Amino acid sequence: MNTKTLVFLLLCLSLFFASCTNDDDGIIAQPSGDYANGLLISHEGNFGQGNASVSYVSYDFQTVENNVFSNVNGTPLGDSAQSIAFDGDLAYIVLNVSNKIEVVNRYSFESVATITSGLNNPRYMAIANGKGYVTNWGDGGDATDDYLAVIDLSNNAITSQVISVEEGPEKIVGDGNRLYVAHQGGFSQNNIVSVIDAMSNSVSATIEVGDVPNSMQLDAAGNLWVLSGGKPAYTNDETAGKISKINTNTNTVTSLDFAMTEHPNLLNIDNGQVYYYLAGSVYKMDATAIALPTSAQLTGLNFYGMLVENEIVYGLDAVDFSSNGSLNVYDLNTNTEVESIELNIIPGEVYLN
Repeated sequence: MNTKTLVFLLLCLSLFFASCTNDDDGIIAQPSGDYANGLLISHEGNFGQGNASVSYVSYDFQTVENNVFSNVNGTPLGDSAQSIAFDGDLAYIVLNVSNKIEVVNRYSFESVATITSGLNNPRYMAIANGKGYVTNWGDGGDATDDYLAVIDLSNNAITSQVISVEEGPEKIVGDGNRLYVAHQGGFSQNNIVSVIDAMSNSVSATIEVGDVPNSMQLDAAGNLWVLSGGKPAYTNDETAGKISKINTNTNTVTSLDFAMTEHPNLLNIDNGQVYYYLAGSVYKMDATAIALPTSAQLTGLNFYGMLVENEIVYGLDAVDFSSNGSLNVYDLNTNTEVESIELNIIPGEVYLN
């Protein structure tokens, strides 16, 4: 059995058990649809050209379809697909420059609704307490107009509730009745994570982390891991990257610092291991480690986005940001590339569906 086949079989087996649960009637089958049982990849497209898109790649890599939204609905998706959030059978595609969210059935990609009001430079979305929360930069140069928009998921409409937050809210993670918002700083730099109480729709705490937090994820124990890139050299105030673990019961932080010129991003947690991308390489670190790894797991890469799931790395290469990008798949058991697939322009985020 070759490596590619083994990777596919292991992935399918793990996803089957993850997506099937027992109830009084027995096993609930996986959802079906043309775009179930595969990867969804959001593409920013070229700024201002309205060529954002979503691609689908089946788990066996045999089916690849670009421009899924426009193929199904007969209309362009919009400008700059920043991210996708999921709630049940629905997918929420956040379009940054278009200032809208396209809501589709995640398995058929048929349009359900379009949210166009209450958004101003939207970035990412998460679900908490039965509501959707969307980070908005507002004017990226104005430190006073940043907020979270709240979506009523029963009718897919922005409510009148607005949660004002500090500059540059970016990635957002939901955890029951709480949300965590990483503040990169818009067109500037920031160094906090806001804690949002989804019952009262208010900021309950701010937690200081490294400069320019770019990615974060909860682990199985409920700790929030935050990866900060540090201020880049062009600011003339360069700072080192930092990886922080936040105890979400106490909001206490423990951190490991990178070297001054190291600016990591693309944090992932998989099976008790922490992964991140730095200077063309993927690094792996045990969640209990007290020091950063000194050698890389994979090297010679050019990732713009990354997902690690069951020791498989799905890396997105935006190439030159004007021509088609690619999905590059690696098996961490052998540290070898098992698949490379051409996609659309500027693939940014990859999701399991």
